[in-house]
Amino acid sequence: MLIAAAAVTVPAAADGPAPRHGLSVFGGLKYPPGFRHFAYADPAAPKGGEIRITGLDTFETVNPFILKGRKELFAEQLLFDTLMTRAYDEPDALYGLVARTVELPDDGSWVAFNIDPSARFHDGSAVTAEDIAFTFDILRTKGHPGYRTLYRDVAHAEVTAPLRVRFVFKPGRHRDLPTRLALLPVLSKAYYSRHAFDRTTFDAPLASGPYRIDRLEPGRSVAYARVADYWARDLPVNRGRHNFDRIVVDYYRDREVAFQAFFSQQYDFRMEFTSRQWATQYGKPPVRKGLVVRETLPDNMPSGTQAFILNLRRSKFGDIRVRQALDLAFDFEWTNRTLFFGLYKRTNSMFENSGMAARQPPSKAELALLEPFRGKVPDEVFTTPFRAPVTDGSGNTRRNLRKAARLLKEAGYRIRDGVLHDDGDRPLTIEFLLYETTFTRIINPYIANLKRLGIQASIRIVDVANFKRRQDTFDFDIVVHRFVQPLTPGLEQRNYFGSAAASVEGSLNIGGVRDPAVDALIETAIAAATRKELVTAVRALDRVLMWNRYVVTQWYNDRHNFAYWNKFGRPATAPGFDITMGVLDTWWHDPAKARMIARGAAPPKPPGALPPP
Repeated sequence: MLIAAAAVTVPAAADGPAPRHGLSVFGGLKYPPGFRHFAYADPAAPKGGEIRITGLDTFETVNPFILKGRKELFAEQLLFDTLMTRAYDEPDALYGLVARTVELPDDGSWVAFNIDPSARFHDGSAVTAEDIAFTFDILRTKGHPGYRTLYRDVAHAEVTAPLRVRFVFKPGRHRDLPTRLALLPVLSKAYYSRHAFDRTTFDAPLASGPYRIDRLEPGRSVAYARVADYWARDLPVNRGRHNFDRIVVDYYRDREVAFQAFFSQQYDFRMEFTSRQWATQYGKPPVRKGLVVRETLPDNMPSGTQAFILNLRRSKFGDIRVRQALDLAFDFEWTNRTLFFGLYKRTNSMFENSGMAARQPPSKAELALLEPFRGKVPDEVFTTPFRAPVTDGSGNTRRNLRKAARLLKEAGYRIRDGVLHDDGDRPLTIEFLLYETTFTRIINPYIANLKRLGIQASIRIVDVANFKRRQDTFDFDIVVHRFVQPLTPGLEQRNYFGSAAASVEGSLNIGGVRDPAVDALIETAIAAATRKELVTAVRALDRVLMWNRYVVTQWYNDRHNFAYWNKFGRPATAPGFDITMGVLDTWWHDPAKARMIARGAAPPKPPGALPPP
């Protein structure tokens, strides 16, 4: 096992491994024992003020751990401490939070966490090993189905002392399990003995994190208040963090309304995901006067894949030639030029914007992994990097549509009265399921191309609760979804693409991929002992996923575009691997700047600020 960790000066049991202050999947740790603070946090940052941010549509619960209900976006990260916490300037490093230290034997057969005696819930009660074991058990039995997939190789959790819990693994190699268990949230056993765990709720739960719920308007707004006596406020992992007294999240059902609300100062910070707005609609008075700042930063994280997800459980998508035809009918180049002002790139990998993407022909090491599946996966897997169909961007897709028509004919479809029918005389119909209207301007031109092929395509827009229910139960033809990939892919791939997850309600294998080659390559990636081996396995997996055309890929941007009212301070160094967390975690309210904005004066611009458009 190459899970690396630095030892701390805590005596170990005579027959056990030495306690350690941190874990990472590969290699060493950036921060040594006794470090003072993360480099991207300023320990002198002042506390106070508030920041207002937004969510889209609504939320139905502040319980983030169950399948039912649309979750409040920030409840988990603001309310609940975890055993250890991420360092956002390292790919996969974790340092002690609720768990002061961690123990890991050389054979990797178990991991144990030693609870900080100072750890407390918000009611003052102590966090114990019993709480950790309870959390693990209830997440596996009553939590979101994804937890069962994530922790399936844990045999059991055992309390070995009041402040020590040990997780014993099933036989095999489990490279990722220690770090995934280190991110286990901490729930109160006593609290959930009096409150139902497996229900949606707007009641503020008992937690132990840096914030508590101060005010909640169901489905519309929630205000988090900083816990003044937060037990972990002076730990090295928290110095300079959690600086806002209040974080307010307001939900808007309409993107355009939310956009206009930003310029009337209804909220403070905005990540801009709509290229049209970024390119054409920021020339407003607050920007021209210097009250609102725009910035663009490189995205150092894998972009993952945003795509039209085809429901492979439906027989009409079972033939790869049909899936290829659907890909040929989507004109990304025209969409990017006409609707996105050329700001995006086409996605050609499930691990886009990372070194895991299979951009070159397969290496010898990849071919060795792929060879057992020759004849069971597309031949191109062994020779050619995947690239989605390309057009000239003029809107003339005749060449690609001719190819698509031939493929559909080969798959047994025939045109009758302008409509494509299969060999059972059933028309080929496709419904795009959405919960808001933004995507209609993108899908309607796609539908026009599909109709030229004889495919009857349509859009159905449902409310967000209905959309979630239908996606969770796989009651759709096509939905739009984005797979978010970590810097170190591993266990989550089972939930994204593994056969076992395809029939689990609420799993992230939304499309229903069931492929023995995919399953085998996922397990190879999970078992990789070095990063080089991991990259080889993930690239091989990427080839199989992409050439099987399980999705029609969309686009990505390798930069973050964001805007904010210029009333904040921030550290000189940003966390390289999570810009959003850097804002909520490490920025602070600047009263002097806020007063300038109140009287209409422009505060000094930070480095990197873009000129007004």
